[in-house]
Amino acid sequence: MTSSAEHSSAPISGRISSAPSALLHDEILAPQFHYEAEHLLPWYLAIEKVLALEYGRMGILSRAHVEELGRLLADVTAERIQASPADNMSDIAFALERFVERHLSTPVPAWHVDRSRNDFQSCAQLLFAREHLLRTAEHLLEFAGTVHRVASATLGMAMPGYTHLQTAQVITPGFYLAALCEQVIHSLTRLLSTYDGIDLGPLGAGAMAGQELPWDRARMAELLGFRAVRPHALAAVASRDWSVEITAEFSVLSVPLSRFATDLMSWGSSEYGFIDLPDDLCGISSAMPQKKNFPVLERIRGRTAHLSAFHLDLVLGQRNTPYSNSVEVSKEAGAHLLSAFTTVRSVLRLLGTVLDHLRFREERMREVCEREYLGGFTLANLLTLDENVPWRRAQVIAGQYVVAASGRGLPPRETAPDLLREVALAHGFALAEPARALAVAFDVEESLRRKRSAGSAHPDAVRELLAGHAAHLDEQRAEWRRRDERVRGALTDIDRQLGL
Repeated sequence: MTSSAEHSSAPISGRISSAPSALLHDEILAPQFHYEAEHLLPWYLAIEKVLALEYGRMGILSRAHVEELGRLLADVTAERIQASPADNMSDIAFALERFVERHLSTPVPAWHVDRSRNDFQSCAQLLFAREHLLRTAEHLLEFAGTVHRVASATLGMAMPGYTHLQTAQVITPGFYLAALCEQVIHSLTRLLSTYDGIDLGPLGAGAMAGQELPWDRARMAELLGFRAVRPHALAAVASRDWSVEITAEFSVLSVPLSRFATDLMSWGSSEYGFIDLPDDLCGISSAMPQKKNFPVLERIRGRTAHLSAFHLDLVLGQRNTPYSNSVEVSKEAGAHLLSAFTTVRSVLRLLGTVLDHLRFREERMREVCEREYLGGFTLANLLTLDENVPWRRAQVIAGQYVVAASGRGLPPRETAPDLLREVALAHGFALAEPARALAVAFDVEESLRRKRSAGSAHPDAVRELLAGHAAHLDEQRAEWRRRDERVRGALTDIDRQLGL
């Protein structure tokens, strides 16, 4: 009988005769080992525990051996395994194998029989990504709650809306932020679909063509909290499509977030002056003491660009590679996946904090609403509906009135019925009530109240939108909670079955 010590000191491979070079160790293997020890070790250990249970189910290992393996695996920490070119080829899977073998009371020759690192690594990486996706959903839900709260508090506060960077119509911060809330709900829904689509266990696929023992892949997937098993063995180890799908959603989300951040940057400028932030979220100029800057918004918008870059990095890392397991796809292509997760969560935390502390300068926003002729559209509608002026001609009359009134230096509320009558007569139309049309068209509150369609800026319509958003967010919270609980329950059950 071979002793545990002798067994664990045996060479790992008979194909090559030397350990990895110092260059490979320093530049590639050691950094990869340390990354996996820090971020993937819990998932490697969970997989090893499931494999031990499956060996027991197949009768390959005794119950006593299965329980001993479980206890030894439970003792593994990042500090207790080290990258060693000579001992484990600086590979974390081999390091785990060596650690357990050295601490077994007696050798267990069948442990790791019919096994491959390919599905082992693929499964650990997917478990890692699934966990980070669950945590990212928590951040997204929290961010959505902040947006919803601020929108609900500002749905009656008039502000100018812009199209083509020109003042256009009266809206409210609540109306604007309800659009952001809708975007976030859309992203949550898509991410949930992505989660369910990738929640397929690859364990048991082997190197690429399946395995020789009767592994119960469905049982192992269930033990690890997966929704189901990934059916095709090759796809299970060759594909990292799940990483591309996740980062694609982050990239899609980054686009509207960057656009909302751009608006906040404009609104915070001295030219607009619509918003302010507390001093502890602001910056200064070292040369111009009069300035109060909002660099946090620049940081937010800059970081949204990284999200698209990370996605493209994953795409290019996998593109044009053979459809099989490879280090290029499994390691190099995913080198920035963790950065994608941490960056999207950083963006959500920062933007959520900004919104939570944002102060809208209501008087300044109203001043612009009253200064600009934002009721031109309403005036044209009234000329058609009340004065029977054909729509396109009504547009011309309204536009010419605005030009003429502005030329006289008249603010919108200082209406000039005679001027409107004169412009209309030049087009062959005698108006019955020009004063009423102007009074309605250029009243700020009336501009909001006149909106009748669903989803409009009318405070009641916004309130209805937000009520629907609240219901959707409750549904999303419940769905994400169910998936999280399934994972937590499964991992707890693994230890229970091992008697830990």
